Amino acid sequence: MSLYDKIYEVVYQVPRGKVATYGQIAELANLGQKARLVGYALYKIPLETTDIPWHRVINAKGEISHSIWRKGTDYLQRSRLESEGIKFNTQGKINLSEYLWKPPV
Repeated sequence: MSLYDKIYEVVYQVPRGKVATYGQIAELANLGQKARLVGYALYKIPLETTDIPWHRVINAKGEISHSIWRKGTDYLQRSRLESEGIKFNTQGKINLSEYLWKPPV
């Protein structure tokens, strides 16, 4: 199993209406502190053909990580999260104490 496959396997477990952070996914995939690797793996997903819930992964500040390289998917990510009932505050942040996924131990 590739590192990306490990990442996708964990991301696939994040339930509807919850979010996980890049660092959290890295830890759960036994990749230590490789949050950037998680971001890169998610960037590589072909959005039009995947059922991996990539949009449920955000940064540790509770924000969508905006980038010019994402070609507009920042807005798609927010839209998908809002459609799952996740609320953003006026600064564009998600309340992690309410929406952060806490997987069973």
